Amino acid sequence: MTDTRDTDRPAGDDVLAAEDLVLRYPESDTPVIDGATHAFPEGRVTALVGPNGSGKSTLLRGLAGRLAPRSGTVTLRGRPLDDYGDRERARELARLPQEPTAPDGITVEELAYHGRYPHRGFLDTVDDADVTAVDRALRLVGIDRLRDRPLADLSGGQRRLAWVAMVLAQDADVLLLDEPTTFLDLRHQLAVMDVVRTLREDDETTVVLVLHDIEQAARYADEMVVLRQGDVHAAGPPASVLEPDLLAEVFGIEAEVEPGRFGPRITPIGPADSVTGSR
Repeated sequence: MTDTRDTDRPAGDDVLAAEDLVLRYPESDTPVIDGATHAFPEGRVTALVGPNGSGKSTLLRGLAGRLAPRSGTVTLRGRPLDDYGDRERARELARLPQEPTAPDGITVEELAYHGRYPHRGFLDTVDDADVTAVDRALRLVGIDRLRDRPLADLSGGQRRLAWVAMVLAQDADVLLLDEPTTFLDLRHQLAVMDVVRTLREDDETTVVLVLHDIEQAARYADEMVVLRQGDVHAAGPPASVLEPDLLAEVFGIEAEVEPGRFGPRITPIGPADSVTGSR
């Protein structure tokens, strides 16, 4: 178990935390996350990176309360996550999974309004706050013109943007995003990541996201958490985390790392002598 908490950070700065967390799926006896401890600072963007099989998406599911811990704890604002009711938790924390599903025939706008359910009673009608939140979400991700289109008629990238809009409309203080740029071309990847930056700067939203593109993670994240074999291997600002030795040990590549305008620049040279980063 690796403890990456900053003991000098003032109390109250960490909005979400995992301690000695062990996560496994019901069909397996082998933990995917095995004793991870990390605290996520409020109002910051944290990128989870690591090789395939390192536990990134599983950790995100545990942080969202979608996979019950076998042991250890997840706390949200100092309270055990299990103490929150579903609606209360959804007002605080929103999650974008890798492969969400939607009802047949739903439009982009209707999907976005699904994100407003924590703020309304079962029979409550849409109010001005709902309209404002949905309009802003669709505008931020650049799909306002698609609001009346059925989700099924869109391209894979457009559907992904619609799901991002739904999560934004939820108006939660903490966003957990599992590969939000999947299926997107480079232009739309950058647009989504610019939205993440806007939420952090304008709304002080806490964002924890899984990214496969290490340089993209370094460009947009305040903090990078590197997972290896189900535990936190390293954590900190990208410039201090991304070193050649780590890339060789965790990702199995030899690479040069240089400072860049938008963060560390990685130039792969080739495979390392032995790949030790995944299982």
